[in-house]
Amino acid sequence: MRKRFFSSFLKKFRFGSKLMDVFYRFLSWFSKVKYYALRFLVWVAAAITFLVLIFIIAYILFNGTPHITPSLFSLKYNSRNVSLFPALVTTVLTVLSSLLIAVPFGISTAIFLVEYAKRGSRAVKLIRVTAETLSGIPSIVYGLFGMLFFVTFLHWGFSLLAGSFTLSIMILPLIIRTTEESLKAVPDSFREGSFGLGAGRLRTVFRVVLPSAMPGILAGIILSIGRIVGETAALIYTAGTVAKIPENPLASGRTLAVHMWALSSEGLYTSQAYATAVILLLVVILINALSAYTARKIAKNSA
Repeated sequence: MRKRFFSSFLKKFRFGSKLMDVFYRFLSWFSKVKYYALRFLVWVAAAITFLVLIFIIAYILFNGTPHITPSLFSLKYNSRNVSLFPALVTTVLTVLSSLLIAVPFGISTAIFLVEYAKRGSRAVKLIRVTAETLSGIPSIVYGLFGMLFFVTFLHWGFSLLAGSFTLSIMILPLIIRTTEESLKAVPDSFREGSFGLGAGRLRTVFRVVLPSAMPGILAGIILSIGRIVGETAALIYTAGTVAKIPENPLASGRTLAVHMWALSSEGLYTSQAYATAVILLLVVILINALSAYTARKIAKNSA
């Protein structure tokens, strides 16, 4: 009886061990299949994104490059040359003025949230929720607010100043968030070492923390520049669509994006609109390249 019991037990044990071995082999095979399937999906998604980007750039270059003529860069706009030079100058002025307003406020707010405010306080949570809410508002709503407040209530009219203030409010949440994350990424040992040498909090922030976080801050500024350059809805309601170089901050003007929208909406200058898109693309690439170069230089100097 005992021999029969042990023999049957060994047979069941061997069958169970074989079953478990088959099960583990199946799990190993399934994990490999899942790994290669996910890897394939990632490569497909990356390839689709890259091909879509290449298609858009190639389409713009193919339709716009043949129509880039010297008359497009005339100093004054008229119905014959459809010059984009006033819009180009207005774009640069709008970018500089918007950053001049938004960057100091955004960096100062991030410094307060990270370095001075009590962590977990209601004020910090309220500021973060407000910034995240502002980042999700459509640009047309910013344009209507700018028209009602800056253009009408403050009597600035359709002007470069009204458009710049409206855009600065739009990019403020982005600058605050990226600066805040960059400051959090700086190790606390940097601050402790500065405090140990006798430096105060303000000196530590400006001499130790900010230089270390500067690459991340500049990355946020680069994203802000891209949003400013490509914005149309908010500027139509605040800066206007006058095709000339603004003579003063209270004068109206159009950016390259607004200029391209105006040409395409009229239906008479579609080819010039594509040419403007090519120039706008080159301007964005140039600004991003200069900003990236500046970020690398600052990172090397701070290291």
